[in-house]
Amino acid sequence: MHKVLWHPKAREAVRGFPKEVKNEIGYLLFRLQKGDQLGMPHSRPIKAVMSGVGELRVRGTDGIYRAFYYVKTDMGVLVFHAFKKKDQKTPKREIEAGRKNLKESLYG
Repeated sequence: MHKVLWHPKAREAVRGFPKEVKNEIGYLLFRLQKGDQLGMPHSRPIKAVMSGVGELRVRGTDGIYRAFYYVKTDMGVLVFHAFKKKDQKTPKREIEAGRKNLKESLYG
């Protein structure tokens, strides 16, 4: 079973999500820890951040939530960015924040 590693900003964001959203993200992360391959509607690749990055897709009663993750590392499942989605398209600022957090997590 793989470890789940959190970027501090992602952990802080998820802690602020509604309980049902946190529970669903936790379940999806558990499946990733076991080595399951997730697809739509639960996950999709986010190549705009980096090859090998995916986003967990969770709908809450008050909106849509996303958590970016990376599994192509020996460290485990790396959750490096999370946010509440307000637009149909993922905003560039969220993509850029994801890139920054992933680099910090991988390279220090």
